[in-house]
Amino acid sequence: MPPPGVRPAGSIAKVSPEMKPKILLTGKNGQVGHELSRMLPQIGDLIAVDRSSLDLSDPAQIRDVAHATRPTIIVNAAAYTAVDKAESEETLARAINGRAPAILAEEARKIGAALVHYSTDYVFDGTKNSPYVEEDAPNPQSVYGKTKLEGERAIRDSGVAHLIFRTAWVYAREGRNFLLTILKLATQREELRIVRDQIGAPTAAREIAVATTQILKQLTGNADRTASFANVRGTYHMTAAGETSWFQFAEAILEEARAVSPDSAWYRAATGGLPIITRRIIPITSAEYPTPARRPAYSVLSNERLTRAFHAQLLDWREQLRATFRQPA
Repeated sequence: MPPPGVRPAGSIAKVSPEMKPKILLTGKNGQVGHELSRMLPQIGDLIAVDRSSLDLSDPAQIRDVAHATRPTIIVNAAAYTAVDKAESEETLARAINGRAPAILAEEARKIGAALVHYSTDYVFDGTKNSPYVEEDAPNPQSVYGKTKLEGERAIRDSGVAHLIFRTAWVYAREGRNFLLTILKLATQREELRIVRDQIGAPTAAREIAVATTQILKQLTGNADRTASFANVRGTYHMTAAGETSWFQFAEAILEEARAVSPDSAWYRAATGGLPIITRRIIPITSAEYPTPARRPAYSVLSNERLTRAFHAQLLDWREQLRATFRQPA
């Protein structure tokens, strides 16, 4: 028999509406983690950590933090996301994207916690011409995609109660992402050359956090419909509706930039307070913009399984972009 208050290894924590779960959030300063750190306190007691307090490349530290906090739910929003740099830092990318999720899953199973983890559209090769579903065979073409797939498989093989959410083309008002890169470049260049033959669904970090929070409310008994992690465990796609190219996304960003108030604090920070001077965006091919990591040409994901399981529907990518520009701080 385990000591009082300690769940047997492999058991799943049961959370009643009267009992708040304890949530351990990794990557609190990342794009999705930043948004989750604002929303998850709606559900339970949040312990949010960043790289300074939890280095995911250090297995011992992962185990120590899990053992010390003993959460009911672990939400892993941390990852190695430097797609091109991963080609030359494969060991580090694998430690964070592949090995760390395996250890988190192992520790979660020991203490009876559930694990929520984020993966990527880059687990697919991009040769399909219709939205990928969860049952499609992964075939990553980059170190980043391969290590993220390793993390997925380790979680599934562990037997832990889990939710894996595959996201795509994530952006936010902070961090490093395409939105902020375009806004900065648009204050420096009259002409931008942007890839037109890679198709995906730009997804706002805030929308991912909102959908995750809504789902966890259901699973912890804080909403009308409840279910257990054990019953819904698995992989789900969680991206914006619709599809576009990087070229069209850049066009839409500058269209929104022309309509936003220049006094908006986040926008002023993104542009350095400088005016937009870009006059033309020229569509180019991937071959004209070679990168160390190969990107999938088509990586739109179907959200149908997510909607069926949780009644969760993310807005169209264009609506998400508009909301990102216009939402209050």
